[in-house]
Amino acid sequence: MSAVSIHPAVDNGIRPEQAGFSGGTLQCLCATDKVEVKVDTQTLHNHACGCTKCWKPAGAVFSLVAVAPRDKVSVVAHGEKLKIVDESAVIQRHACRECGAHMFGRIENKNHPFYGLDFVHTELSPQSGWAAPGFAAFVSSIIESGTPPSRMDGVRARLRELGLAPYDCLSPPLMDALATHAAKQKGTYRDA
Repeated sequence: MSAVSIHPAVDNGIRPEQAGFSGGTLQCLCATDKVEVKVDTQTLHNHACGCTKCWKPAGAVFSLVAVAPRDKVSVVAHGEKLKIVDESAVIQRHACRECGAHMFGRIENKNHPFYGLDFVHTELSPQSGWAAPGFAAFVSSIIESGTPPSRMDGVRARLRELGLAPYDCLSPPLMDALATHAAKQKGTYRDA
């Protein structure tokens, strides 16, 4: 494996999804009184994200983020410790006030194509079996976080080595979902 670090949860290889896995809990990084979020389903569209808004643990160049239906995500312990990181952002990222870990992100705009999906960081879970990351999004954005542009070829090579196709947007199926939503809003959507 290459010496380029992506995220501690994938640097030594990606663990596969466990068949029949039906969810678990996410816990903040506090030593006591942990914020706990229950996710009552397997996640979807898990990916490495290079954007500057997503939470990254120490030593990570990318975040790992997946989605789950909003009605399957609930705060079950110490919700009083949560705060919204940036109330003006499209994704309202709920983070622990003490340790800073982002517990879930929620879109409140009902007209947004991803409304109804919450963004979660499954590496915060003590359970294993979550959906494996399948691609890398917003790869060029890591330059904005301090990665020298001269390292980008090596970063993209490492992502491919891990089986994470690198994109400077979302994956093609997610971009298709965004375009489909826009076409429906405009009245230009055609099926077949």
